[in-house]
Amino acid sequence: LTQNLNNIIDYNYYPIESTRKSNFRHRPIGIGVQGLPNVFYEMGVSFDSQEAKELNEKIFEHIYYGSMKRSMEISKEVGPYETFEGSPASQGLLQFDLWESKPSDEMLDKWNNLKQDIMKHGLRNSLCLAPMPTASTSQILGNYECFEPVMSNIYTRRVLAGEYVVINNYLIHDLINYGIWDEELKNKIIASDGSVKNIPDIPQFIKDRYKTAWELKQKNIIDMSVDRGKYICQ
Repeated sequence: LTQNLNNIIDYNYYPIESTRKSNFRHRPIGIGVQGLPNVFYEMGVSFDSQEAKELNEKIFEHIYYGSMKRSMEISKEVGPYETFEGSPASQGLLQFDLWESKPSDEMLDKWNNLKQDIMKHGLRNSLCLAPMPTASTSQILGNYECFEPVMSNIYTRRVLAGEYVVINNYLIHDLINYGIWDEELKNKIIASDGSVKNIPDIPQFIKDRYKTAWELKQKNIIDMSVDRGKYICQ
């Protein structure tokens, strides 16, 4: 993705000269994500669990590391972006350093080595990560938006072509496996606006796994934003 987006800067169409000049000077790119809830569903963990918290941080650390590493390698081949000299990165300070935070212990040596390479060879891109809402593309690809928790397990989406129902297939799959999915249960979920919190037929571990955004503590959502924020530079 880093290589791909970096190429787009060179081949893009710029409607005004100031945009082209700025992009060529600083060469910012914006790698985002979609479907973080999908990952948690695939792994069978609740959005507000400790496992999800740790996984969230590891995912963004590795995306940031991979992007910075490739940007450094491109810079080694063709030179750094024009305004690299004097930037925090040129002094060995990356996003988590600016937050006065530390990367994970298991990645520490890799980060230290990468910092040395960056100070020696530079970076091709001033900014690399910029998670965006991804609302339309997520729907096209069948994922949930960005890193946001699920608003409802059943909801209606309106597009130009009309309306259609979006259902949480992970929930249905778990209910089928547990042997309790039927028409009556489906109607109960619809009547509860896509929440399973107050349906007695559904076991607690499934209720925990499929909490909607309204049932999660906002502090958990904010904490996860903080944890990944130290790896998001854009």
